[in-house]
Amino acid sequence: MEIRQLMTFRTVAFTLNFTRAAEALNYVPSNVTMQMQSLEEELGTQLIDRLGKQIVLTDDGKKFLLHAEKVLNSVDEAHLAMKENEELTGTLTISANEIPGSYRLPAVLRSFRARYPGIRVIFRPLANEQLKQSLYEGKTDIVFMLDESFGSTNLMIEPLVEEPFLFLVAPDYPLVKQTYLRPEDFQGEPFLLTEKGCPYRTLFNRTIEQQGIHESMTNLEFSSAEMIKQCAMAGIGIAFLPGIAVKAELERGELISLPWKMPNLQVVTQMLWHKDKWLSPAIKAFLEITRDKITSK
Repeated sequence: MEIRQLMTFRTVAFTLNFTRAAEALNYVPSNVTMQMQSLEEELGTQLIDRLGKQIVLTDDGKKFLLHAEKVLNSVDEAHLAMKENEELTGTLTISANEIPGSYRLPAVLRSFRARYPGIRVIFRPLANEQLKQSLYEGKTDIVFMLDESFGSTNLMIEPLVEEPFLFLVAPDYPLVKQTYLRPEDFQGEPFLLTEKGCPYRTLFNRTIEQQGIHESMTNLEFSSAEMIKQCAMAGIGIAFLPGIAVKAELERGELISLPWKMPNLQVVTQMLWHKDKWLSPAIKAFLEITRDKITSK
């Protein structure tokens, strides 16, 4: 088994396309096919299923990818050890859902780029349900999630900062006149929410039902926080968003925070990576800058 075979397999596993894998490795497609066949023969198992022009990893392929990643990471570590006194280089892949990606990471990325210009950072926004999976598949080095705290046997999870959520309305919205709000004051009011499946939407539904408001709720669902903000500023309803996403609008008086908080709602911006992931100097540097820029806020 050769290192180049493992590199070819990893590239095929990520691209799921022989032609794109060949282009990435600067090989001809037949070379990729030959190396994959040789690797499968040596292992005595099929690593990929060829479904016409489509290819997918088999169960054995998914298992072997984790081992191939460990070997290749060790090779990278050996190369980097020979360059300890040189400027850090390499590629780092980051993913996040909307709120951390839009409001927490820009300052981190700016600081990281200024300190480590030789490291290429790839940011890939992903849907909530894809974030953890991208770590399991080795497609992402670090992901950021806005969710309640949770544990995992396979992932390292580092809480960074708690994100308080607010109920927000336009300055002329009728509820603004009230200095004290009770759950019954929200009966029949339209709520502007993220789509089902979003972690804090699930928490919202669970908590609001405990308050007995759900029977007469009107929900308008949106795919982005920006759309929710714009509709709230237009007076369409009550937005439910983390304070970090509306800081500027609150300062300009375009949105007003209502005097009511969701009980037992604790949502945290969290940083995750696979527990078996080799933490290269580039990854360690990014983790440290993230902690400095976010947890110090």
